[in-house]
Amino acid sequence: MEGRFVPSAGLFLAAITGVALLASGVDVWLVLAMLAVWAASFWIAVPPPAAVTEKTIDGMTISPAGMRDLIEHSGLAILLLDENRIIVANAQAREAIGKHVVGQDARVALRHPAAIDLLSRQEGGSASIQGLTGPRSNWQMTLQRIDERYCLVELINRTSEADVSRAHTDFVANASHELRTPLASIIGYMETLKEEGDAVPPEKVKAFYATVLREARRLQALVEDLMSLSRAEAEKHDFPSTELDFNQLVSQAARDSAGFEQLERIKLKMPKKSVLVRGDHSQLEQLVRNLVDNALKYGQSDTPVTVRVRKGERAMAVLEITDRGEGIDAEHLPHLTRRFYRTDPGRSRAVGGTGLGLAIVKHIVERHRGRLDITSEKGAGTTVTVRLPTVSS
Repeated sequence: MEGRFVPSAGLFLAAITGVALLASGVDVWLVLAMLAVWAASFWIAVPPPAAVTEKTIDGMTISPAGMRDLIEHSGLAILLLDENRIIVANAQAREAIGKHVVGQDARVALRHPAAIDLLSRQEGGSASIQGLTGPRSNWQMTLQRIDERYCLVELINRTSEADVSRAHTDFVANASHELRTPLASIIGYMETLKEEGDAVPPEKVKAFYATVLREARRLQALVEDLMSLSRAEAEKHDFPSTELDFNQLVSQAARDSAGFEQLERIKLKMPKKSVLVRGDHSQLEQLVRNLVDNALKYGQSDTPVTVRVRKGERAMAVLEITDRGEGIDAEHLPHLTRRFYRTDPGRSRAVGGTGLGLAIVKHIVERHRGRLDITSEKGAGTTVTVRLPTVSS
């Protein structure tokens, strides 16, 4: 039959063996039965990938070797199947599902109900496969039939897109919650004042107005931080070219953040020589303000906040901001730069935190090709370290 595997070498070996058995006196019927079983086994067994021959389809000759060369360096994971047997897997496919899949039944290699269902469709098609290579993985699998025997399977990794979509959904949900809370408070107090009017005692009216003003300012701070975060994300691939005196910028921003009331708590440690970096002045100023503001809020009120600039290794400028607060548990440290993440939500809102400060800092550092590290010790305090490339001399 055209295109089928013909085991010529095996049949020749079987014939030689049969002649040898007859010469040694074995009954002819026994020899013929043995040869029949032997020969039939070659067609019953599925031939190995290397044994699949060339085939002409619509005037085009294909072979496993030719197809392998054609798809090997494709950016997508591609499999060539002979019936359900994988005879070619390109580099991306071998990396995604393993080198061992070549020669395997695709249903065994992929081991996913949705993938198996798609492989059984004679008309081909496409399906979304959740968890093909990991619990959170998301793949788009497309099956294209070449003829009754051969088919191509294309696998597109949609995991990153799904993660981004999930992150956006979470962000909108969190932002909506954070915005709704102060709005609900403002509306509630103002409705009370409107409905009860003169019946509300003057001292309560004064307290209501103070609460409304506080919540309005909190709402304003949240909107400003959302706008800053949006700008930082939009510009993260645009590396700034302006040269800045990092010492002067940090000193001024730290003092401005502390204000007159807490200026005495700021302990500046600056090198004698200027440290030059390339950066966006307003964003780096915001970075310092956010970090100093956090240190002042979460450090003990009677303890200093140390702001230090120094030259580090590999031509990096190092900014270290240290408080003497309660410290942060180790399990929280990897999550501190997530949007709206708080180790103590009640305390954070009480001191006016929006939960976006470190997320903004992270994006600013990434835009400036820097590195952000946070270390903390319970009962001793927290140190935030920012490393930025210096200007080459």
